[in-house]
Amino acid sequence: MAASIDYFLTSVSPWTYLGHDAARELASKHGATLNVRPVNLGEMFKASGQVALGERAPVRQRYRFIELQRYAEARGKKMNFKPKHFPTNPALADHTICAIVADGGDPLDYMGRVFAAVWADEKDVADEATIAGLLKQSGFDADSVIAAAKAPETAAIRARNTEDAIAADATGVPSFVLNGEPFWGQDRLDMLDRALASGRGPYKAL
Repeated sequence: MAASIDYFLTSVSPWTYLGHDAARELASKHGATLNVRPVNLGEMFKASGQVALGERAPVRQRYRFIELQRYAEARGKKMNFKPKHFPTNPALADHTICAIVADGGDPLDYMGRVFAAVWADEKDVADEATIAGLLKQSGFDADSVIAAAKAPETAAIRARNTEDAIAADATGVPSFVLNGEPFWGQDRLDMLDRALASGRGPYKAL
């Protein structure tokens, strides 16, 4: 039976951008399905005790830039480490992804464009015109997707995703949950690869 992996993310995370292509390749390698589930990262931080980037100790902020450079090089990704439109509100972009999934569509290519818009192309994904252009490039009807993204039921999807991520102990993004076991971070894809290859049962907190 093909594996099913919950993929928790938000559209403005640099780590989601860096790991997205690798996650897709890993899923393809194992014939697994990525269940795309945008979340409200702020609510996840409240549950895990983490703080927003600007509130972190300077040493952690400095080390973040070193790690971003390492992984951008390792993943072969173009990246602006201090993009013009970051931080920005991810809600519209996240909700368009939710709307595409709810309609039975595949958002993965579109997601890659959204992530690159922030971290490589100096675009603001909180801007509706920017999102409309990315949707059109990905073959979607921008007007209908954006209209669906603004519906209360779509916001409710992201809220439920967030609750499920917290319940699974997925403490940040991207997080991948396989059989109830969370793998937090694009730097844990190698561990996810091993779990899929072995077919082992999930590890649990002791």
